[in-house]
Amino acid sequence: MREDTLNSIANFFTRIVSRYMPDPLVVAIILTALTVAFAMLSQGSSFIEVTTYWGDGFWNLLAFTMQMTIILLAGYIVARTPAIDKLMDFLIKGVHSPRTAVVVATMVGGIGSWMNWGFGLVIGTLIAQKLGRKVKGLHYPLVIAAGYSGFAVYGVGLSGSVPLLLNTPGHFMEDIIGLVSLNETIFSPYIITMNLIILVTLPFFNAMLHPRNSMDVIEAHPEPELPVAEPDIKELTFAERLNHSRILGIGMGLFGLFYVALYLFKGGSVTLNFINLLFLFLGMTLFVTPSRFLAALNEGIKVVSGIIIQYPFYAGILAIFAGSGMIVTFSNWFVSISSAETLPISSFFSAGLINLFVPSGGGQWVIQGPVMMDAAQKIGASIPATALAVQIGDQWTNMVQPFWLLPALAISGLKLKHLMGYMVMILFYLGVVFLGTVSIWGFMTAGA
Repeated sequence: MREDTLNSIANFFTRIVSRYMPDPLVVAIILTALTVAFAMLSQGSSFIEVTTYWGDGFWNLLAFTMQMTIILLAGYIVARTPAIDKLMDFLIKGVHSPRTAVVVATMVGGIGSWMNWGFGLVIGTLIAQKLGRKVKGLHYPLVIAAGYSGFAVYGVGLSGSVPLLLNTPGHFMEDIIGLVSLNETIFSPYIITMNLIILVTLPFFNAMLHPRNSMDVIEAHPEPELPVAEPDIKELTFAERLNHSRILGIGMGLFGLFYVALYLFKGGSVTLNFINLLFLFLGMTLFVTPSRFLAALNEGIKVVSGIIIQYPFYAGILAIFAGSGMIVTFSNWFVSISSAETLPISSFFSAGLINLFVPSGGGQWVIQGPVMMDAAQKIGASIPATALAVQIGDQWTNMVQPFWLLPALAISGLKLKHLMGYMVMILFYLGVVFLGTVSIWGFMTAGA
């Protein structure tokens, strides 16, 4: 497809979204209303029943909300450390072309998200922000969207909730499907190949979306970052010296990292809690002093604040899906039209659609996972392929799910309407790659 055609399509979606897309909290409220209506119409639930499901489930994902908040907060802290900041400056040093800037932002966001989705979600936006301030003629909304688009590989990376959960001893479906090792999921040839294709091709696809007409370019406002002034330790009180103590900061950080090494040496599994602990204490070590660490923490809380308040709304939506039986009915319909070869495809599409209402890979898996795993066993579909197809469907529609765009919006200062037109284009492109992967995987491993 020619660049001018892609630009025309992107501009079309941008105009539509700019006119009709409200703020993320308003989207969550609208989705709540739609879910209530769907449950009443499709499942025959009464308004009182649906309201009860919603209210009873509003805080059901509180523990998972805290895990998600910490993983994003820990990722933000590591991304803001002086070492990573210097690395970002080094990476963008030779970048002068707008399209090259888009390529770099996409790749950094993608690699970071594969390592840790909270880290990738933040560093992709931070390096895009730096590039926006540095590169003349760079369309700021596009480079921020590009930095976020690397998030497309988060669920099949080292911090993916579904593969990590299936690899965790004692997970809620262990009696049914057992433990599924990471070698069968994120380190399988299918997923490794898919990730490589995305990391190589998505940056250049994004670059092709850059406006050719300079009149359409919105540049970032140059706001130079001021260095943090180091206090004179001799002039501080005893308490302030403790706050700025390198011994306490590095010592506590290394103590936490020593536990991480000990845990792995004893054969511990890579879980969400493990990833959170690793990144928190890595951040503490790299910030050197407790005062620097706390300063970054305070900044990070502003970035994750939208997630903290909106996650309960989506927990309420998930409770309606679960309590009314709608998510099981919906998943069963996809299962009924599937064979052993095509069940991963059905899992992919059903998860992608449900994710628009419930942007929680782990929370969605708790309800949808048992249906898909039971079907996979009955018809001889691949357990790893079907499970990962749910995760891939979830990360696919995250490209247009306003909830996960909140950190990028908070850091960049942009509105949802500025990014969504480009995210729709990215959604279409990734759909081709994701669908091709789950289709080949399903057909190659059915009955194995």
